Amino acid sequence: VQLQAYGGGLVQAGGSLRLSCAASGSIFSINAMGWYRQAPGKERELVARISSGSTNFADSVKGRFTISRDNAKNTVYLQMNSLKPEDTAVYYCNAALLRSRYDSPRSYWGQGTLVTVSS
Repeated sequence: VQLQAYGGGLVQAGGSLRLSCAASGSIFSINAMGWYRQAPGKERELVARISSGSTNFADSVKGRFTISRDNAKNTVYLQMNSLKPEDTAVYYCNAALLRSRYDSPRSYWGQGTLVTVSS
């Protein structure tokens, strides 16, 4: 299983970026997909997560970020609006999925994509 993330880059404060992450490989079902981020010198933190139609967000991004999922494409999107310098981090895609009907849910990570917000 591979998770490939796209969409990071440099943006000015107040701008927008859209991240996408596609899961590929031997996948039976995906329970949840989400985004985490890690800023320099800080621990990795949950940004947003979507599962079975429900979503949850970090307090710091509520009202600014939205998360959506295309089940047919095994892809999750993170729309980031009103970006702030404190949003600068490496963003990691995560999926909790089963590789077969006999499997237990396991967590998989993408390679990370850098988002830099300039002031």
